[in-house]
Amino acid sequence: MIAYFIITALRLRKAVTNLTQEQFIEGYRKAQLIDVREPKDFDAGHILGARNIPYTQLRQRHKEIRADKPVYLYDHNGGKSARTALFLKKKDYTQLYHLQGGFRTWSGKVKSKK
Repeated sequence: MIAYFIITALRLRKAVTNLTQEQFIEGYRKAQLIDVREPKDFDAGHILGARNIPYTQLRQRHKEIRADKPVYLYDHNGGKSARTALFLKKKDYTQLYHLQGGFRTWSGKVKSKK
């Protein structure tokens, strides 16, 4: 069991670059910004400029994400965006970044549906 977690952590480290909020802010406007939370959470509030591709729909919708451009991922706390990065890495995406701590730690601009 411990070996599984170690192997997963090593795979994750190779698949995605963890970014602090400051690092995320520096680069996300030049990248594809993907919120992998469910639509109701996205509608309640998301980072300005993000597209919603829920983790639960990733297998069907991953081709909407260009493999030749950087991909900035986030979810509520970082778990699903990390799994999303592992999935995309298997599909030959190479420029994968994720917001350390997820949306719950975000203090930048937020958009919500009213």
